[in-house]
Amino acid sequence: MKTKDQLKDIELPEGIRERYVTGVNGLTVHVLEAGFETPKRPAVLLLHGFPELAYSWRKIMLPLAAAGYHVIAPDLRGYGRTTGSDNSFDGNFASFRTHQLSRDALGLMMAMGQDSVYAVVGHDVGATVAAYCALVRPDFFRSVVLLSCPFGGVQPLPFGVGAQALPNSQPAVPVKDPLASLPRPRKDSTTYFSSRNANNDMLNCKQGLHNFQRAYFHVKSADWSHNKPFPLTSGTAEEFAKQPMYYVLDLDKTMPEEVDPFMPSQKEIAACKWLTDRDLDVYTQEFKRTGFQGGLNWYRCTTIGLNRSDLELFSGHTIDVPSCFISGTADWATFRPPGALEQMQRKACTKMQSFHIIENAGHWLQQEQPEQLTGLIADFLQHI
Repeated sequence: MKTKDQLKDIELPEGIRERYVTGVNGLTVHVLEAGFETPKRPAVLLLHGFPELAYSWRKIMLPLAAAGYHVIAPDLRGYGRTTGSDNSFDGNFASFRTHQLSRDALGLMMAMGQDSVYAVVGHDVGATVAAYCALVRPDFFRSVVLLSCPFGGVQPLPFGVGAQALPNSQPAVPVKDPLASLPRPRKDSTTYFSSRNANNDMLNCKQGLHNFQRAYFHVKSADWSHNKPFPLTSGTAEEFAKQPMYYVLDLDKTMPEEVDPFMPSQKEIAACKWLTDRDLDVYTQEFKRTGFQGGLNWYRCTTIGLNRSDLELFSGHTIDVPSCFISGTADWATFRPPGALEQMQRKACTKMQSFHIIENAGHWLQQEQPEQLTGLIADFLQHI
């Protein structure tokens, strides 16, 4: 693997700088930051999702800095230019669970001399990590903004069951995907991302990594006209199968095979101003170098129940810091898992002060509609 001195430069807007922070739970963390020129500014921490990078926040960092914040966006463990983790399939994948990623966030902020974070903002997997940060350390993470993925709360532990035998909440192997038993056998994307072959499927796909990433970003955006999400009435396999192919795959297909038929035309690509080919090249060069396995290991912690079992310690707890949820009208993640959105609003976040669904936005909010998103986040931060 190349050292950071040999890496190709990432083209960033003027005012955003790169740095490397060492000694963070065994990691050297690659960080982008803006608003660093003025000391003692309140810190806003931005946590990306899959398959993204700190680079995904490039469009909202300077506006948030202009609003008066020190904006910090790291490459998460296993991603991009952050090094020190074992990113292999057969390594210690438990080190990628939500608990550890949240510990990384806390350790990074302390290493950078921050004694608290004014707001932790998370998208996709990063939203899960941000929610965990606010749940576990409300004294440090003073508010939370969740993008795309709602936090439905902590599942209650069995209560009053006495000596009855309890089910094992942390199975040693992944639970069988009920979608596989449908007349048209399917699998959830989390199941697929947890499989041994997923990294190689995506990294060495027939259409090439660049085209795969283009198609994947396209189908999860508002540019793909078929994205018309709606709440699912239950968690049954039949109901789950109503989701698009990027969330519910045919059992015998890979993610590149599923999205390839929906590859945008050259005309559509040229018209895509929110993700130009030059932008996409950054993702391609980074994931070609690192592979996807580091990011995929988080999904494995989910499918074996490790992420959930870690949360059991906080059974009965809620997120009690000021919170905000923002998603897009074309984002199916809003309704995954079924009921989480309602649980978040009713119970899991006791101080939800701001809730927005952005028009003409899919899953990639901070890239598709950065101006609207920045305005909503800045407004929330000014009123907490």
